[in-house]
Order: sequence, then structure tokens, then C-alpha cells
Amino acid sequence: MILSEVRGRVGVVTIDRHERRNALDLEHVEDLRDAVDALVGEGVRAMVITGAGSSFCSGADLGGVYGPGFRDALYVTLDAISSAPMPVIAAVNGPAIGAGTQVAIACDLRVAAPSAKFAIPTARNGLAVDPWTIRRLALIAGGGAARAILLGCEQLDDRRAYDRGLVDRLGSVHDAMEWAEDLATAAPLTLAYSKRVLESMFEPRPWAEDLDDDFAAVWESEDVEEGVRARLEKRKPDFQGR
Repeated sequence: MILSEVRGRVGVVTIDRHERRNALDLEHVEDLRDAVDALVGEGVRAMVITGAGSSFCSGADLGGVYGPGFRDALYVTLDAISSAPMPVIAAVNGPAIGAGTQVAIACDLRVAAPSAKFAIPTARNGLAVDPWTIRRLALIAGGGAARAILLGCEQLDDRRAYDRGLVDRLGSVHDAMEWAEDLATAAPLTLAYSKRVLESMFEPRPWAEDLDDDFAAVWESEDVEEGVRARLEKRKPDFQGR
């Protein structure tokens, strides 16, 4: 199942299929998308995606991965994660293989535990990932790491992934939650604008033409005035996202 909850201003999504090491089939891919969309609708300020038990996500459930329905649903879900208007952190608590690595790189930031591993073994099973995945992996971790994973069929552990830039911080799900709680206090309009610009670099979208409007909206928002007041009053700002 896919579990979701709101903790303060942070939404938490947990992939929970112990018997399949959190592998994703069509139903769970769709449930993951629905959970992300629901938390966006709740207005959370940050989101954490993780796995239950000892795995983050062991990949696609090979019983149904060959059909176009699964592929289409997976890419819709990855887009829902990457286009969510708040920072999304992957708390990679264990192996993130294949679709697990795709979910992790769809997130904005990644925190990896010592048991984390990243791999996309498509060359071992005759499958392929879409160009978006390859491009995003290369832009995040560099061309060398992308070639090592996709062409060299290598797994990156937490330390190698951190050294390559695929992982932003080393730590536990608790550390990812603390980071998310801190980001949830930042100016939401600024974060959403910055994310949209960064996303437009990964994959141009029609809304990229509206980025100038988003930029202006940040500077015209009440949050700008709140930031000034907070500095003058020597306190932490209380951003409202308007």
C-alpha cells in the first residue's frame, strides 16, 4: 500500500509493500501519484517520500512492467513528483533500484542512509528508461555517473552517490524530516518559483513561458514584506505564501 500523512506543514508518503521490497506495480504507481497529488492539494510546504522497512523501492514489479499501461502510469507519477510546487525530499532508506532510482531523482533532494543503493539495471533485463530519466540522472549526478549506472551497470552506494552529487545529504528518514520541516518555514512562493525554473532546465514545459510572471509574483508578495519585518525584528519569518 501507499501510506500518506501530514505532519505539521510536511507531507509524508511511504511505499509499503514489505513482501515485494516496495516494488511498484500499476496499482501502487497510481496510488503513489494520488498520494502526492492529495498532499499538494492539502497545501503542505514540503514533502518526504520514503519506503517502509529496509528498502526504498526495489524497482518495478516485473510481473507487470512490460505493459505500456505501467510505463505510462510511472511517467505520469514521476511528473507529479517533479512538478509538485514544493520541495520534495527522497529519504532513501535502502535500495532504490530501477523505478526506485527514478522516483528518487524525480524528487528535488535526496537523503541517503548507509543501506542505500542506486541502480538502473535496464541493460541486464532488456528494458529501457525514457530520455527524461537519462537526462535528469546526467544533470543531477553528472555524465560519468549516468554512464556508470546505465552503461557500466554499476550500483552506487550512499557514499559514492553523495560524492557524485546524486545524494545531497547522508542520513536517516529522521534527518530528511528535519530538513523538510526547516524548508517548510521558507518562503513558499520563492521555493515554487525556483523549482519551476530548475524544472524547465530538465524538461521544458508549456508553463515555462510564464516564469516571468512567477518571478514578479514573488517580489510583489506579502512574504517579501514579512521577510523585511522579520529581519528588522530579529525573528524567524512566518511566510504565508501570498
